[in-house]
Amino acid sequence: MPTIEFRDIFKYYENLEGEETTALKNINLTVKDGEFVCVLGPSGCGKSTLLEIAAGLLPHSEGDILLDDKIQSGTSRDIGVVFQDSSLFPWRSVRKNVEFGLEVAGADKKERAQKVQNAIEKVGLKGFENKYPHQLSGGMRQRAGIARTLVNDPECILMDEPFSAVDHLTRLTLQDEIVRIWQQDKKTILFITHDVSEAVYIATRIVLLTPRPGRIQRIFDVPFERPRNRNNPGLLEIIEKIYICLNNPDGINDEIEYTI
Repeated sequence: MPTIEFRDIFKYYENLEGEETTALKNINLTVKDGEFVCVLGPSGCGKSTLLEIAAGLLPHSEGDILLDDKIQSGTSRDIGVVFQDSSLFPWRSVRKNVEFGLEVAGADKKERAQKVQNAIEKVGLKGFENKYPHQLSGGMRQRAGIARTLVNDPECILMDEPFSAVDHLTRLTLQDEIVRIWQQDKKTILFITHDVSEAVYIATRIVLLTPRPGRIQRIFDVPFERPRNRNNPGLLEIIEKIYICLNNPDGINDEIEYTI
């Protein structure tokens, strides 16, 4: 599995009056092979911007993005993206939605069918292959969106608040599901969230960004075995320390990784 490296990344935006805003400032981060890294931070801090830059969907203003030590420009077949909205085609069934990427790539029909079925079963949608998006719950639609990414077998998966639109109980279930898939497939995952408890429960490391311009304030290790207990005192301690940092955004150190 490849490593994603952000090297001295800056992102500037310019409005119609020519005034410049810095969205991201001096981001240096390495997401190692097989890691599950969550990026946390207040609204508007540049979390989703960072993910879109990593995916090659948004150009950065300064710095380099590297995938296995090779500078990236644009999208890559080794990187799959799951967004907040599952963005399923309403006129296509679950099977046809999951199949879409393989279809466009011209994959063999028989091979395509097997890969699609495997992906559907992996996310727990067996029996719903012929349902349409309007017939599914929000959680099922997001599962289908994840299957559509998994079926292309990317080496890295970037997830932009993928559970934010579902109810709380479904969200907890999906957290367990994505951890199970990560453990099974050994993918490298970069996961954007604004939910501190979610990040501490699913991640191997947590990157905390400051308010705009987004800079790395702290990086927390989460060295707990799985399955995890949400009430584990060690996890609760990390949650408390993250909230302390969120309330003190000026305490920045880009060089040190804090292990709790």
